[in-house]
Amino acid sequence: MAAAMAVKLTSSRTQLPYEYYSLPFCQPSTITYKAENLGEVLRGDRIVNTPFQVLMNSEKKCEVLCGKSNKPMTLSVEESRLVAERISEDYYVHLIADNLPVATRLELYSNRDGDDKKKEKDVQFEHGYRLGFTDVNKIYLHNHLSFILYYHREDLEEDQEHTYRVVRFEVIPQSIRLEDLKADEKSSCTLPEGTNSSPQEIDPTKENQLYFTYSVHWEESDIKWASRWDTYLTMSDVQIHWFSIINSVVVVFFLSGILSMIIIRTLRKDIANYNKEDDIEDTMEESGWKLVHGDVFRPPQYPMILSSLLGSGIQLFCMILIVIFVAMLGMLSPSSRGALMTTACFLFMFMGVFGGFSAGRLYRTLKGHRWKKGAFCTATLYPGVVFGICFILNCFIWGKHSSGAVPFPTMVALLCMWFGISLPLVYLGYYFGFRKQPYDNPVRTNQIPRQIPEQRWYMNRFVGILMAGILPFGAMFIELFFIFSAIWENQFYYLFGFLFLVFIILVVSCSQISIVMVYFQLCAEDYRWWWRNFLVSGGSAFYVLVYAIFYFVNKLDIVEFIPSLLYFGYTALMVLSFWLLTGTIGFYAAYMFVRKIYAAVKID
Repeated sequence: MAAAMAVKLTSSRTQLPYEYYSLPFCQPSTITYKAENLGEVLRGDRIVNTPFQVLMNSEKKCEVLCGKSNKPMTLSVEESRLVAERISEDYYVHLIADNLPVATRLELYSNRDGDDKKKEKDVQFEHGYRLGFTDVNKIYLHNHLSFILYYHREDLEEDQEHTYRVVRFEVIPQSIRLEDLKADEKSSCTLPEGTNSSPQEIDPTKENQLYFTYSVHWEESDIKWASRWDTYLTMSDVQIHWFSIINSVVVVFFLSGILSMIIIRTLRKDIANYNKEDDIEDTMEESGWKLVHGDVFRPPQYPMILSSLLGSGIQLFCMILIVIFVAMLGMLSPSSRGALMTTACFLFMFMGVFGGFSAGRLYRTLKGHRWKKGAFCTATLYPGVVFGICFILNCFIWGKHSSGAVPFPTMVALLCMWFGISLPLVYLGYYFGFRKQPYDNPVRTNQIPRQIPEQRWYMNRFVGILMAGILPFGAMFIELFFIFSAIWENQFYYLFGFLFLVFIILVVSCSQISIVMVYFQLCAEDYRWWWRNFLVSGGSAFYVLVYAIFYFVNKLDIVEFIPSLLYFGYTALMVLSFWLLTGTIGFYAAYMFVRKIYAAVKID
């Protein structure tokens, strides 16, 4: 192992990652960037070599990084200002050694009172290390890094040599001013004794002289190679996850109970009444869902757009289901960087077959006949919106020279994937879906649409969205908090087993709520349920939006315009995708339900 690599600089205050050498750090003689996968590029990782020499089991007391051994490095006014700005924006530096990210140990004392001996240390790790700190309006830079590497010695047969494996990579950043660091000719240095040294101040108004130094210390550890990522991933909130799961399951069972009681009892009564043919005079005063049997399958307005959106919903559903399932099996852990994003992108492209097939079949059922236009609409409507929003946001990130900006070649590659993989697959699926027998509707549609009676206030579409969204959102909002922290606060998210359970609960609760809503609507003799059900089933997306705004105000300290724009741009994409997903689940559940109940009634 020769050198530590740098990944990027990040800050949860600006949400703009920068590459390591955007700041005047010491550079090696040749700078080489590691080839990256799609996910790493989209995350803003730019992995590059650094001059830190880390050799297996060789200690270093104190080494000067760059500048001649007895001549310190000078930062120009421009560079000093940039460094000071990044420190005041709370930037963290991310390095890796042997693919392990560097972490800063935080020791928190859990019980405050009592003897010092009884004090328990609660150790947590922070990803990366702070670039510097501010104190009484002065800015200080961490210019000395003490690396602590833990290794595990493999047990072997007697005559073989031991192999050492790095199992943890910690850093203790320090700020030591130029006068207190003594450097000699051989670029080694001596650190000041005790705590009497002053930190290295960076004055943004003038040139600053300083040394960049580092030391390396090795310690043996019992941690096995296989579990070396555990320290980075341990979250102390597993109870919260279990609590949220149990809470969600209770909600779903409660809902199922009410649903089965109301619907099955009422439906049984309804169907029994409708199928009794004794009294003709009673049937004259019929009311309820049987009355609209001649209109319930009347195709809605804009059938092409509806089937396209539902096709994209199916595409998303398949992609999310497979990604969460594969991640739950441990194949997309954070140790393989960018794997999650790469897999999600490719899977979305390939799931175009299923999206196209379901959209084509539904479009045919809704009496559509321009299948080519429908297929094009399915392949471009949702991905086009996503690409458009990302492109606009990317222009702003480019303007900031951040490494989070997707490079032009990657954009072209994504476009080629969209038009070269996704579009043909959607067409293929659409063609077969359109040729297949349409869904059989159990009742014929009348020539003349019936009049819809005036609706009560609570049948209003927006009230429906509010009512239908609350339960699915309640079932998943705790998990949402952890996902938001992972995205916006540079945490690792890895509890995919919980996420899979939550996803199943979300599917069940969306289906149930949507069946209840469509039943109420048909009982009120309003047969225009297609679009309305799709919109109302996606109601929990509205709550996700409200929660995202709450999270922005309460949890993040973003103040500038561009980071806020990024936050709300990406949030809009999440909300849109979530609405498509939940709307599609609800729509198909309601459609199956409507076909079932009308098939059970005898209609003259």
